[in-house]
Amino acid sequence: MFKKNKHGIQVKTPEQLEKMRAAGLVVGRTLQLLRESVRPGLTPLDLDVIAEKAIRDEGAIPSFKGYQGFPASICASVNNEVVHGIPSSRRPLQEGDVISIDCGAIVEGWHGDSAITVPVGDVDPKLTELMRVTEEAMWRGIAALTEGRHLSDIGHEVEKYVRSQGRYGIPQEYGGHGIGTEMHMDPWVANHGKPGRGPRFEAGMCFAVEPMVNLGTDRTKVLADDWTVVTVDGKASAHFEHSVAVTHNGPWVLTALDGGKERLADLLGDAG
Repeated sequence: MFKKNKHGIQVKTPEQLEKMRAAGLVVGRTLQLLRESVRPGLTPLDLDVIAEKAIRDEGAIPSFKGYQGFPASICASVNNEVVHGIPSSRRPLQEGDVISIDCGAIVEGWHGDSAITVPVGDVDPKLTELMRVTEEAMWRGIAALTEGRHLSDIGHEVEKYVRSQGRYGIPQEYGGHGIGTEMHMDPWVANHGKPGRGPRFEAGMCFAVEPMVNLGTDRTKVLADDWTVVTVDGKASAHFEHSVAVTHNGPWVLTALDGGKERLADLLGDAG
């Protein structure tokens, strides 16, 4: 029922990809709602309540809640928190913050996973640029997901773009992953490295592409809650992610409401 290639990577049928698209759209619509909801005074826990209701109202299941003991439906990482922040009511969002929101949903056993970083009101221009660089790096990585290219091409494209934009830190120990009947599947997808290595892409493979980029050092640590990853220098981080399918017609961004058409239109010619 669930085909895998010789490298152990799950290869979906067109019908299975449609189910993944359904899950991806739930995630995309939920993140759109959360983006519109972010404002000073709201807490990360408030956003988690909004997200869980939105996901369940669509008949889907939050992927994150209960996953290896994680207590919430989203990860909410504020400022120097890189990933896996646990939503809390302890500190309301403040003008000038940035918050990374990671969200997942399950529809008929298939997963969607995506993340955005959102400014809270007016933010420092350095943070605006950090978010722009991180999101663009994600799209450069996504554009590499064409048949015949290699797994390491994703990370190469991400790193090449980030390095071209200034002195940023790319955490080496965190990256993307395969996705399908589980949220996290083989293979791991680095955000750095040399091109032309690893398995070749074939139609039906799906990956979560998710660069994390720090304003300062690439070094991170995990807090005492065993989840929240922070930068060791206290500087801000940004995180963007989409779930993407390889198809005969190029990358299909399952968690983007337009399937990625707008952003990929100008990149696909350069990515081949």
